[in-house]
Amino acid sequence: MKRINLRAGILLIIILGMAMLRLIPHYPNFTPIGAMALFGGAYFSKRWQAFLIPLGALFISDIAINFIVYQKFVLFHSMWLGVYGSFGLIVGLGVIILKKINAKNVILASISASFLFYLISNFGVWVVDPINLYPNSETGLLTCYSAGLPYLLGTIFGDFFYSAVFFTTFELAQSRFLVLKPIKT
Repeated sequence: MKRINLRAGILLIIILGMAMLRLIPHYPNFTPIGAMALFGGAYFSKRWQAFLIPLGALFISDIAINFIVYQKFVLFHSMWLGVYGSFGLIVGLGVIILKKINAKNVILASISASFLFYLISNFGVWVVDPINLYPNSETGLLTCYSAGLPYLLGTIFGDFFYSAVFFTTFELAQSRFLVLKPIKT
C-alpha cells in the first residue's frame, strides 16, 4: 500500500487557495501569482508537481475569473503564452533560488519574479497588441514598458506581500508539525 503524502496534499490546498485569492477584488496586479509560482517551486520535491500544480491552479483561476468576472468562458487569451511561460520561469526561480529558504532568498526571488513577469508580459503585449497601441519599433516597445510601470508596482508589492505571508507561515508550520517536513528518501 502506498503511503499518502500529506505534505503534498497540504501544499496542493495552499496553492489552490492562493489561486482563488485572485477572485477577491484587489489593487491591479496585487495578487499571489508570483508567490504561488515561487512557493510551488520551493516546496514540491517532485519537479513535475512544482510546475504542474501551480500552472494548473493558475489555469483554473483564469477560467474562474473569465467566467465569474467577465462572464465569458475563455480557455486561452492572446497573452496566454507569455503569461504561462513567464509563470513557468518563475516556478524555475523558486526551484533554483529557494533551495535554501530564508528571508534574503525569498526577497530576491520575489523581486526577480516581479521583474521577470513585467519584462515578459509587456513584451508580449507589444508583440500581440490587438488594438495597435504600440508601434512595432523600439519606441513602441519602450512606450509599452512605460505603460506597464503602474502594474509593475502592484506586482512587486503583491509578490513580496504574499511571499512573506505564505513562506513565513509554512516555515513556522513545518517547525511545529513534523508531517509538513519533506519526506527523506
